Amino acid sequence: MSEFRVARERMVERLRAAGLAGEAVLGAMAELPRHRFVEPALGRRAYGRDSLPIGHDQTLSHPEVVAFMTESLRLAPGQRVLEVGTGSGYQAALLCLLGAEVWTVERIAPLLDGARAAWTELRLADRIRARVGDGHAGWPEGAPFDRILVTAAPRELPPHLLAQLAHGGFLVLPLDGGGGQRLVRVRREGERAFREDLGACSFVPMRARTVGESP
Repeated sequence: MSEFRVARERMVERLRAAGLAGEAVLGAMAELPRHRFVEPALGRRAYGRDSLPIGHDQTLSHPEVVAFMTESLRLAPGQRVLEVGTGSGYQAALLCLLGAEVWTVERIAPLLDGARAAWTELRLADRIRARVGDGHAGWPEGAPFDRILVTAAPRELPPHLLAQLAHGGFLVLPLDGGGGQRLVRVRREGERAFREDLGACSFVPMRARTVGESP
């Protein structure tokens, strides 16, 4: 475990030097054992600069992306956050450590099973609401959300997600407009939405669950 602790500390120092996140986010990343969210054979690579496979053609984003996206939410403790694309469960656990009330949706049931196992081991499972579903639809019963974070790239802003965003809230997501993906932060003010381009990015495409797909 000391090997992973040293690697985690080096990761955080690297992120701090790059100026990608503030001390709240970095502190949570220093506490969270990232290697627990990948296969044991990949544990030593968990704190490097690579995105890592987690099965089902999905990946765990590299730490630089996670730090920047989390910081871009401008999150405050106690806020209600919807995550679309649970994946390994690492991002949801990070949001939880930052004091958020976390709701997360994943379309691939085995991935959610793995995430729940990791949360249980880390004693976070009872603080995270999670279910299998189509991320485009969000989680209407939990709305409105102060923050929404999407970890896969749709071609356009899903209207149901914007409708579930609280007034004054932020939605951070990658958008694939055909000319390359861009990370975007959307702020909702009444019935208007204001977009801010945060730079180029690369995420797996956002897909809907299809009729007949195994839950």
